[in-house]
Amino acid sequence: MNAQSATRKTFRREGEDKRREDLIAATLECVAERGLAGATVREIAQRADVTPGLIRYYFPTKDDLIGAAYRAVMNRMTVQASDALQNAADDPRSRLQAFVTANLGEPIMDPHNLSLWAGFIALVHADPAMASAHHDGYLGFRDELEILIREALRAAGKPAEHNHTRRHAIAINAIIDGLWLEGCLAGDIFDDGELAETGVAAIEAVLGISLQAEGGAQ
Repeated sequence: MNAQSATRKTFRREGEDKRREDLIAATLECVAERGLAGATVREIAQRADVTPGLIRYYFPTKDDLIGAAYRAVMNRMTVQASDALQNAADDPRSRLQAFVTANLGEPIMDPHNLSLWAGFIALVHADPAMASAHHDGYLGFRDELEILIREALRAAGKPAEHNHTRRHAIAINAIIDGLWLEGCLAGDIFDDGELAETGVAAIEAVLGISLQAEGGAQ
């Protein structure tokens, strides 16, 4: 393959990736505003300024498109939380604190994300593809959380075997999910940062350590 041919293929692939992203973005807009029932292929095509036939080229069925959109939502929120680690102090406990705080603040804790999640979640038990997407998203988030928990426990001189960290990750994921849901539904009744502080305090209690870099084990 010559260089010119390789360049054309790379350009085409990048163009196709961008088109898929645009179709997913249009789908998410429809789901957030109209729910799954209102996210028809025709409506999505109009928003993306393409023909329904082009959508079928990239996503043979509507279920394929909806599944890709749900995966995009799950992945986006996980990536946003992971990005917060870049600005965290160079200490495992501070990194866990930053991850939790990011999940319980904007832009992750946002009514728009709740609308998307609520629109998709009803299909998890009805559609195998959606169940698979939810399974992958949940495990991806929980696995990253478990790594942060393990490192924080080790930094505090606490047991960090897999049986400990797995159960901690399950429990802490539930704490984050519950507070995130309350913040999205009724964020105006909480003070700024209150849910993040509450989440960190609850997680410190679960783990039996302080998440402050200088705090050490409790």
